[in-house]
Amino acid sequence: MKLSARNAIPAEVTGITRGEATANVELSAGGLRLVASVTTEAADELKLNVGSQVTAFVKASDMILAVD
Repeated sequence: MKLSARNAIPAEVTGITRGEATANVELSAGGLRLVASVTTEAADELKLNVGSQVTAFVKASDMILAVD
């Protein structure tokens, strides 16, 4: 598999909240909590369950940072 995304983060699924069209998939990545929003169809096709090992690929055109 070749992707243009450079930010590949190994993670474990820690929770899934399913709606009608969207599933919020909670991940633990080295102690960091991430949440991915995917379609419920994609969650089913990927057979995601709590404990599943996944790789989160992050590709964003914008990033905003803030400090106090």
